[in-house]
Amino acid sequence: MKKTVSKWLALLLTAALVLSGCGTTSGETETTDNNENTTTEENTEKEETTESTSADNEIKDLYTYQLGVNEIESFNILGSQSQKEFDVLCNMVDGLLEADAHGKLVPCIAEDWGTEDGGKTWTFKLREGVKWVDVNAQEKADCNAWDFATGLEWVLNFHKNDSVNTSMPLEMIEGAEEYYEYTKSLSKEEAYALTAGEGSKFLEMVGMEIPDDYTIVYHCTAPKPYFDSVATYACLFPASQAVIDELGVDGFKAMDNETMWYNGCYTMTTYVQNNEKVLTKNPTYWDQDCKLFDTVTTKMVESVDVAFQLYQNGEIDEIALSEGNLNTIYNDPSNQYYDYLVEKMPTKYSWQIHFNFDKMNEDGTPDTNWNLAVANEAFRLSWYYGLDLTNHWKRTNAINPMSCENNAYTMKGLCYTSDGTDYVDLVREALGLPEPNGETPVRLDPEKAEQYKQQAIEELTAAGVTFPVEIDYYIQGSNQTMLDSANVLKQVFSDCLGDDYVTLNILTYVQSSTQEVYNAKKHSIVVNGWGADYGDPQNYLGQEIMGYDNAYYARQYSYIDDVQENENTKALLDTYREFTSMVEAANEINDDLDARYQAFAEAEAYMISHALCFPHYYDVGWCLTKINPYSKINAMYGCVNGKMKNWETNADGYTTEEMAEIAAAYNA
Repeated sequence: MKKTVSKWLALLLTAALVLSGCGTTSGETETTDNNENTTTEENTEKEETTESTSADNEIKDLYTYQLGVNEIESFNILGSQSQKEFDVLCNMVDGLLEADAHGKLVPCIAEDWGTEDGGKTWTFKLREGVKWVDVNAQEKADCNAWDFATGLEWVLNFHKNDSVNTSMPLEMIEGAEEYYEYTKSLSKEEAYALTAGEGSKFLEMVGMEIPDDYTIVYHCTAPKPYFDSVATYACLFPASQAVIDELGVDGFKAMDNETMWYNGCYTMTTYVQNNEKVLTKNPTYWDQDCKLFDTVTTKMVESVDVAFQLYQNGEIDEIALSEGNLNTIYNDPSNQYYDYLVEKMPTKYSWQIHFNFDKMNEDGTPDTNWNLAVANEAFRLSWYYGLDLTNHWKRTNAINPMSCENNAYTMKGLCYTSDGTDYVDLVREALGLPEPNGETPVRLDPEKAEQYKQQAIEELTAAGVTFPVEIDYYIQGSNQTMLDSANVLKQVFSDCLGDDYVTLNILTYVQSSTQEVYNAKKHSIVVNGWGADYGDPQNYLGQEIMGYDNAYYARQYSYIDDVQENENTKALLDTYREFTSMVEAANEINDDLDARYQAFAEAEAYMISHALCFPHYYDVGWCLTKINPYSKINAMYGCVNGKMKNWETNADGYTTEEMAEIAAAYNA
């Protein structure tokens, strides 16, 4: 084996040994962060770690990028459930709590919090002096407890927020569901007129008290020992009634960077859609001791290959490497970036392949052939046992693809039993899977896959299905990286299941996958990742259950509630009903977290074993970086991981060895 390869494997082994000795794994967002400072070729003799990097070598004005597919579509954090928006907006709006670099909850606008009755009642004490400002950092109002009441009223008001971000408060806060249904019964005009002020219908119905301007008390429907983790998510974020009055309800929904109010680290002083964003440090920010950039410029690009060119030109400060760029650098020890390759921390997302059970053709008629096929469990299980996705993982991590292996729906590191067992290990055990071996995906079973394939062909032929079954998979038409990945996925289906059985059609949308594809139900499958909103498995599994307006994936991608029951769909619907019942039962266990986690794990294993959803991968890629990823907020839940606060930087870039030392210190 070449010496250079041995070196990389040794570094990976060292990182693995360090991680196996600590109780958490953790993640960030997929978006990367980058700048105009110089790229370096001659930094191999640099000895100091990030902690000893001189102030002169720190980056003051950060330059980053986002892919065009991740352009924000809303400036209203209360009305978003998308990380592409959270990564930007969490820098502009602060909530009650945030997290540190190890994912531990720390104060934000709430400087103290706790529960005295096991999680049934939670009290948050807010700091004074937090200001709302406009885009030019001119003070508009104080931010206090009433703003959090206004924010929650907005979320729970059906006509104001269209059911977005309601799942947690409806399930956790007393009276929230009743208030939501009450607003749903009103006319739009009546609902728009509601507020959360003293004597309001909201405070009368919802279990939220405002004893004084800087105290909030939440009354939960049952003991919720994890409720404080919800305080890092958008559903409990604040909004000033004054700005709603100023803009009007529709204006607040549609506000932009120039009309919104800010209470966070930065204001967005420039926004050119699909081109550039500029965040500027908020001089009135409450945390005067934190480290912020003077400015952060985000450049929108069509692909990571374009971003790589910007990094080479010294125009951005970090670049996530595509498979091609990574291989080019890794296979050439003389490459100027060879000693600067850094394996990223896992993001907070667990990625899956989601099925659409009520697919429509381009003309709006039902795609009967697909709908009959996907309703058949043997058809889905032939995928589960037969698809070897290793080559697709190489698109994310060409050096160490097995680090991307994912066998669960929930993200690892989200929560642990009392003896320190990761929840996802409970799922793995319930599925009867061995521990990952680092060589081949442990769920693969070619013999079972072939048996289910033949069973599916027999059953579906009798039902009138024609083969090969066509799988419509959509990507953004202008994104070459997505096209390359889709072609690899197409080959995986061909190699593993056979062109006589299924065919993956790569189709394109122009701008918005939601508007152009998913709302019209034109997709067969979606590859997407979920990051938890709070620290409990219910937030994952609750997205897939039947009969809930706020079950995100069920409502947006699988459309299981739209499936009409007949002889071909009854088994599918019965399976979903049983899964939903198991999730509901697990969610009723609030006095024993170990029992709660075990019940959720069994529900999750049931969902996977019936292939209602198909676990895919963890996002563990490689990058070149001038930013220490171990200094970023790193929680397995919430929407604040993208907050650019207290980041450590090195304008010369971090070497592989330096980052290995930083990782070892972090995990110690």
